[in-house]
Amino acid sequence: MDLDVFVTAHHAEWDRLEHLLRRGRRLTGAEADELVTLYQRTSTHLSLIQTTTPDPQLTGRLTQLVARARSTVTGTRRASWRDAARFLTAGFPAAVYRSRRWWIPTALVSIAVSVVIGWWIGTHPEVQSALAAPDALRQMTRPGGEYETYYSSHPAASFAAQVWTNNAQATAMCLVLGAFLGIPVLWILLLNMLNLGVGIGLMSSAGRLDTFLGLILPHGLLELTAVFVAAGTGLRLGWTVVDPGPRTRRAALAEQGRAALGMAIGLALVLFVSGMIEGFVTPSGLPTWARIALGITAELAFLAYVYLLGGRAARAGEAGDVEETGRSAELPTAA
Repeated sequence: MDLDVFVTAHHAEWDRLEHLLRRGRRLTGAEADELVTLYQRTSTHLSLIQTTTPDPQLTGRLTQLVARARSTVTGTRRASWRDAARFLTAGFPAAVYRSRRWWIPTALVSIAVSVVIGWWIGTHPEVQSALAAPDALRQMTRPGGEYETYYSSHPAASFAAQVWTNNAQATAMCLVLGAFLGIPVLWILLLNMLNLGVGIGLMSSAGRLDTFLGLILPHGLLELTAVFVAAGTGLRLGWTVVDPGPRTRRAALAEQGRAALGMAIGLALVLFVSGMIEGFVTPSGLPTWARIALGITAELAFLAYVYLLGGRAARAGEAGDVEETGRSAELPTAA
């Protein structure tokens, strides 16, 4: 393509588009239609120039024109309560539901690994002695020991806030680091399951596994589910790098990345609930059965939220992505 001829043929359209953009809100109906048409043409011109004879100065001008025109055509959109309601009732649960083929296997494998680690530690005294001295192990596992007092060692409100912050950071790391082929996600999962497995092993060797589960289950069911959802989503994001499907890798990663960002916000709310349970219910004087029942209720409520609201929204086409007007325009790709 002869760039000089192309510029001569179309520069009048670009000048006209720039003039209409300067007019702003004072456009007539016919001028508004003309602006939309010129915006579409200029977008095509920009694409042609970028793929055939890229010129930095001309590309910069047209990129600015297209961005300004797109902003004018679509309008500046502000988040509203409607967006928050849509996110909570459709976007977030649908994203979790659509990722279930990743996070459910992740949960099952992780729990199995944790149980195996717990069995190995609990049945091998030499492994226990390698972890800590006998006196230190007794201090951790005895009645009123460190495993029990951990949940009441700080004021409930500050403890809940600390737990929430730590867990939210862990889930955010799973979601963000998933783009690195999911390898960091596997490491984060291993550390979490190792920590859980050590507790299971040490407390079972002391004959106090029931006490340990009574402390873990009230908040741990919901907390671990959030971690598994984040890890599964991170692994899915990592697989997108390997196999983006029929879309370009950039488009596929953009879609999955936007959904993962929304997932991080939603999971922070879920972890806030589990943090409140851990701060106020786990160390409370309630009977063990009552504390566990509250944890199971919270877990079942979340799963019902995902499978009922999320399943319905996913079947209606919701993917957890931002609305179409908030996405970058994409050129069609060949199948």
